[in-house]
Amino acid sequence: MSHGTSPARPTVSDSPAPAVSDSPTPAERRARYAELLDRVQGLPTIAGPRRRTLELLGLRAGQRAVDVGSGIGRAVAELAGTGVRAVGLEPDEAMVRLARERFPDDRFPTAGFRVGRAERLPFDDGSMDGYRAERVLHLLADPAVALAEARRVLRPGGRVVLLGPDLSMAALDADDAATTAAVVAAHADGVPSPRAARAFRRLLLDAGFVDVEVEAHTELHTDFQTVGQLVTAMAEASVATGALDRPAADRWLAGQRRRGREDRFLMALPLFLASAARPAGPDHGGGRRVPARPAGDGRPA
Repeated sequence: MSHGTSPARPTVSDSPAPAVSDSPTPAERRARYAELLDRVQGLPTIAGPRRRTLELLGLRAGQRAVDVGSGIGRAVAELAGTGVRAVGLEPDEAMVRLARERFPDDRFPTAGFRVGRAERLPFDDGSMDGYRAERVLHLLADPAVALAEARRVLRPGGRVVLLGPDLSMAALDADDAATTAAVVAAHADGVPSPRAARAFRRLLLDAGFVDVEVEAHTELHTDFQTVGQLVTAMAEASVATGALDRPAADRWLAGQRRRGREDRFLMALPLFLASAARPAGPDHGGGRRVPARPAGDGRPA
């Protein structure tokens, strides 16, 4: 879920694993992290939009796809389960190792995972039938570069599907609306492109894609434990940016924790989902060009 991304993902579905005190081994830590992400990614308001991205790709067995920001590899495995030759791309080597452990070649022969970034895809021109990026573009300083790369690696008629949050539109039930707005804004402003998702349509059109369609979904949480570390990070961001002083941030966070204990917590995050196609006819360009990169065969790594 992660890319051309950063290993630190300030989004709900990639909330970090909770701290533990029993000094687990690295393998145990990875297993616990994967277990947490599996649990969160299985929530209906997260799993539903993910499944929708796969539907919109519309790929058949034997076709090739790249999942940029593939995280622990769930979407890659789901694509491979239909016979698609899917490659997950991540900038974080530890995440790539974890995905390979979870979805090994002997069980998922058409799935592969490799290190790479959205801004410089290690695939040949026109080598992919589908391109998927979930919770990626808001982490990039210039999302247009990533979409130029998406267009480059897609064959004519190939499909692109994007899914991402608009962090500046996060909503939390709280007693003090003004303080909550300050917390949300501080957290969003700490991300390179926090409003990229609302711009998906424009970005795709500017990159030269056609048949652009946009949907809106909502990621909803009522269990504070699921997103507690994210909510804490939001409060810390408000202090770091000077939006709130420490006492105000602590009071706000205490209120959210209290709501969690009393089963009164609610957090909602808008998700925008966009799909489009590379034009099927002669390619007259579109979007930005990036320097040539080493050629790759696009096969699962």
